[in-house]
Amino acid sequence: MKPVIMDVDTGIDDALAIAYAAHSPELELIALTTCFGNIPAKEATRNSLYILDKLGKSVPVYEGAELPVNGSLKKAYARHIHGEDGLGNTLREEPQGHKAELAAVDYIIRQVKERPHEMTIIAVGPLTNLALAIEKAPEIIPLIGEVIVMGGAVTVPGNVTPYGEANIVADPEAAAAVFTSGVRLTLVGLDVTMQTLLSSGHLQKWRHSGGELGGLLAEMTEFYIGAYEARFPGIGGCGLHDPLAVGVAIDRSFVSTERMRVAVVTEGEASGQTVGSVEGEPRIEVCTKVDADRFLQHFLSRVI
Repeated sequence: MKPVIMDVDTGIDDALAIAYAAHSPELELIALTTCFGNIPAKEATRNSLYILDKLGKSVPVYEGAELPVNGSLKKAYARHIHGEDGLGNTLREEPQGHKAELAAVDYIIRQVKERPHEMTIIAVGPLTNLALAIEKAPEIIPLIGEVIVMGGAVTVPGNVTPYGEANIVADPEAAAAVFTSGVRLTLVGLDVTMQTLLSSGHLQKWRHSGGELGGLLAEMTEFYIGAYEARFPGIGGCGLHDPLAVGVAIDRSFVSTERMRVAVVTEGEASGQTVGSVEGEPRIEVCTKVDADRFLQHFLSRVI
């Protein structure tokens, strides 16, 4: 089993990714760390605890960054995409669990030092927690097994601006720091995630045979698909952004990658743009192709 920390800003696709990871025997989900992004950090913590309740999983949740590294929000929260509660307006009660005492950044540092070269960090929100951890304890950089980031749009347009993807736009300085740190990193961006469409038809099985969890995930995902349809008429589904990052942690053969140096624009109208180049160092693995059908079938076989 691969020990994994998921760094999340728990909206709908984060919830799907958490369920996918929790139900995958290849991964040992040892903790969630939370960050602002789709919603404020405190709400991401609440949503993470709520999803873990519904999964029946006892996994600690460490709350993290409320703001980008420079202290000012770059983009609005995504309630129009993820609902007022971040879960497609499906939150019926407060979670039973409580967040852990330690701050997310300190937990990441401690865990990497305790399990050197073992930890995989799947980061599916803004990269603030990871950037702050690297800044506070740069000695962890060579000790992290791997970082898998859902973020960026290297060869395709952005989704919140013509240039930038939401997680990178939310904290471009953090992304720039992480991408140039030298940490072993795979970038799972819109280049591949927008090819992994989940349609309403896929949700029927969840409703009919997935029990309470299936009904909940179907309801929130229906909201997510509706938000996609409003933004991209005729798209016919939603992108499985965060779940694909989990998929890459389970089976790298779902994707093909190219080694690139990725620069992040940190100011101006193109802030958050990820610019890839085959020249220069350090380089990271950028996902450029995905076996979408095989990934989708694997995801559907595990998520409920």
